[in-house]
Amino acid sequence: MARGYTDQDVEHYERPRRRTRPRTKDRPEHADAVDGVVVTVDRGRFTLVVEGRSVYAMKARPLGRKGVVVGDRVRVVGDVSGREGSLARIVEVTPRTTVLRRTADDDDPVERVLVANATQLVVVTALTDPEPRPRLIDRALVAAYDAGLAPLLVLTKADLTSPDELLSTYRSLGVPWVVTHRGPDREIVGLEGIRERLQGQTSVLVGHSGVGKSTLVNALVPDADRETGHVNAVTGRGRHTSTSAVMLPLPDEAGWIIDTPGIRSFGLAHVQPEHLIEAFPDLDEVTEDCPRGCTHGEEEPECGLDEAVEAGEADAERVASFRRLLAARSVTDY
Repeated sequence: MARGYTDQDVEHYERPRRRTRPRTKDRPEHADAVDGVVVTVDRGRFTLVVEGRSVYAMKARPLGRKGVVVGDRVRVVGDVSGREGSLARIVEVTPRTTVLRRTADDDDPVERVLVANATQLVVVTALTDPEPRPRLIDRALVAAYDAGLAPLLVLTKADLTSPDELLSTYRSLGVPWVVTHRGPDREIVGLEGIRERLQGQTSVLVGHSGVGKSTLVNALVPDADRETGHVNAVTGRGRHTSTSAVMLPLPDEAGWIIDTPGIRSFGLAHVQPEHLIEAFPDLDEVTEDCPRGCTHGEEEPECGLDEAVEAGEADAERVASFRRLLAARSVTDY
């Protein structure tokens, strides 16, 4: 027969109760918070620009798992003096106007936000050494259109080969471009054309390694001091020199540029055909009577794009270029 507990048994005593304050849904208003812009992210620490000063900050606990990325506009409390050893706290991320995303692979369900609040995507590619990769360019353009960013194509190393063949691929899409090359004194010829396109914009520079992206950044922002690399003679690929995205102000407050690490893939699992065609209003208009579920690809029966081309209401070359972008979502060899 089991004996009962006595006052000498440990189990007799009541366990101590946790002494915690009751939870509340009320959150501090942070009336003293100031505005800042995230310019770098490094292992949970953020560098911000607050009233012209560089301020280091961490994310406040109530933000939970909410990601904070380069380009985010935030509200900050705490020590925003920017003095060495000071640390502020990000308490709010304001709504984003644009979001540039990519996935690691086309079948990867996890999206990665690259930057926020950009207005322009600058696709930098070399005409040779390393050889251009049109399919990677196409994928970057798809990401730009999907995010609502204006695209710009910058072609480097035109002193080594002509840009005409590559440019002919994108004329029908209406993508603006700037061609650069090295002058006799190693200066970058065409830099002024890039500066004009960057004026008043927040521009994200993307491209695979070795195309001269960091060289352009150093020329546009003299004190950027971005490391530049070289192209491997055996593989034809560049070495990664930028390891994280950084947002830099252009001289004379002309705008911002965001330099990103060199990319070797640009997954587009998040892009839907109906979103992509919305970036081409003239083509979107002629697809209003497409059958339900039409992807507007080449194999689609009764697609409005084909009917518009036959009727002379749409440019055949432009439709073909759009469908090339559409096909880039499923082409893995780039």
